[in-house]
Amino acid sequence: MPQLLLELFSEEIPARMQAQAARDLERMARERLAAEGFIPEALKTFAGPRRLTLVAEGLPLAQADRKEERKGPRVGAPEQAIEGFLRATGLSRDQLVERDGAYFAAVEKPGQPTPAIAAEIVEQIVRSFPWPKSMTWADGSLRWVRPLHRILCVFNREVVPFQIEGIESGEVTQGHRFMGSAQPFRARDFDEYQDGLSRHFVLLDPEERKSVIMDAARTLAFARGFELVEDEGLLDEVAGLAEWPTPILGDMDPAFLDLPPEVIRTSMRVHQRYFALRDARSGFLVPHFVTVANIEAEDGGKAIAAGNARVLSARLNDARFFWEEDRKIRLEDRLPKLKGVTFHARLGTMYERVTRIEALAAELARFVRDDAPTREKAVLAARLCKADLVSGMVGEFPELQGIMGGYYAQAEGLDPEVVDAIRDHYKPQGPADAVPVQAVAAAVALADKLDTLVSFFSIGEKPTGSRDPYALRRAAIGVIRILLQSRTRLPLKSFVSDELLAFFADRLKVLLREEGQRHDLVDAVFALGDDDLVRIVSRVNALDQFLQTADGANLLAGYKRAVNILKAEEKKAPLPAGEPAEMKAAPPEEAGLINALGHAELEIGKALKTEDFEAAMRELAALRALVDAFFDKVLVNSEVAAERDNRLRLLAKVRDAMGRVADFSQVAG
Repeated sequence: MPQLLLELFSEEIPARMQAQAARDLERMARERLAAEGFIPEALKTFAGPRRLTLVAEGLPLAQADRKEERKGPRVGAPEQAIEGFLRATGLSRDQLVERDGAYFAAVEKPGQPTPAIAAEIVEQIVRSFPWPKSMTWADGSLRWVRPLHRILCVFNREVVPFQIEGIESGEVTQGHRFMGSAQPFRARDFDEYQDGLSRHFVLLDPEERKSVIMDAARTLAFARGFELVEDEGLLDEVAGLAEWPTPILGDMDPAFLDLPPEVIRTSMRVHQRYFALRDARSGFLVPHFVTVANIEAEDGGKAIAAGNARVLSARLNDARFFWEEDRKIRLEDRLPKLKGVTFHARLGTMYERVTRIEALAAELARFVRDDAPTREKAVLAARLCKADLVSGMVGEFPELQGIMGGYYAQAEGLDPEVVDAIRDHYKPQGPADAVPVQAVAAAVALADKLDTLVSFFSIGEKPTGSRDPYALRRAAIGVIRILLQSRTRLPLKSFVSDELLAFFADRLKVLLREEGQRHDLVDAVFALGDDDLVRIVSRVNALDQFLQTADGANLLAGYKRAVNILKAEEKKAPLPAGEPAEMKAAPPEEAGLINALGHAELEIGKALKTEDFEAAMRELAALRALVDAFFDKVLVNSEVAAERDNRLRLLAKVRDAMGRVADFSQVAG
């Protein structure tokens, strides 16, 4: 079936916007095609430094005829309203249908040729494209990320004719700005288009560009006995800067290797977009880098490498100045400057935030490792953890906050645990980031994140939908990961509000779901009112294992049956109070369940006290056959009132015994 090919060719698209632009183009095209009754067999988009491309396969030559029903005025409406509706639909009164007190019209819409629809869709997309930042040019009637120069749009190898603010669609595009031919070339389908771009030194697919960069960079490093310091974020960026990426190995002054490696890598990455290299054996950085050019230079890139080395030297000279000057001032002496740094307009200065973190770290330390040295070190680390924010290095490289504080603390000769806590207190900052589990570091990291959460929740700045400007979800996940990995038994209710506790429950569900766990089991355990996340996760894991067994699944069914009976009876009258008793002539299944429950409750209590949740589940599993037999052989709603009341008390006892382990009403299934 025919193919639609679209290219929007412009000045340079910022690398950080390209991936989202490709997703937006696909979404907008798919939605608009669907609205016209088109479901393409395949639809793919590409983004690069100067172009957005879309190819849709398997579209029909024309839209199918459609019948639409339109609702009109109510029956008995003024004649003027009815006449207006008839004019709008092109129908006569006898063609209207009365239904539910209103007139309805069935309107036949003949299908349009696909090129006509495609032209409308492209114009809608161009005029409403959601660039984070855009600009206008010429008479200011068209907005795009950068000036739009050309639109290639062909369907079934024929040009789709239209024009947008003087830019006429066509079947031509052009290649690389410097290496390709200055003359545009024709492309009437995707194969011609992609092959033509390749001949003119443009790699269309960003994944291919990334693969070329990584393969060549690794080869350059390996040839010198080094290995590439891989960086996914940097790779995404440089792949968005070069249409024909050409990695080049350059050299730097070895004297700069006495700077902290994070400083060297950050300077390379942020200012120059270079990849660092390290020794394959020792793991230490080496005085070389890989830069990605957008051309194949005649000299093999020697001039480019030399020029980049000079620029890097200038940057690292600045970094050396900050490194040497910053170490002349103790972290403690920097604290007064934090009084001039605003944390948030409604939450005070950074100095006030440090005071809160310090007090919080003192409280948290006893839960992480309850001894005086840990508390003292945690308090000191908390007091100094933000001091590097007013250092020259962090002013130049904000990405190094915390890291530089650790280096400055080490240079002052502070305790290694304090150094580690200052360096790591922002961690974890993402799912792949390491978690600080050493006691002092864990206490300070927890204090930092809990202060952030409590502070912003207190002023109503909570995440909503996809909006989370203060990264509170990440902070909560960080708290959870630290508590779980350090096995810290923290009573969260003592530190957070009920609202924030519920927020932690939601984040825990997200974290466990990513690990393959069921969110309803988290609800079932959280419903017990526990706030110890270590214990909660242990109980959730045991519950999950239990419910995967036949005993667990069947007992859950028995629980739900018991609860349904109790709810139905409770609507009629209050449930009978007291304990179930063995009655004369009671069925053996009833007496057996009563006796087993007494033993199970005792053993469940022991297991829960020692947090042996697997043992508690085993005790519940032992009840499964007895509960099944009870429902199979015993009539709960006996005509004898005393028997019915006793059996209702027995079902309530089953419910309550299971409810000590988890709220099974929250469990799906």
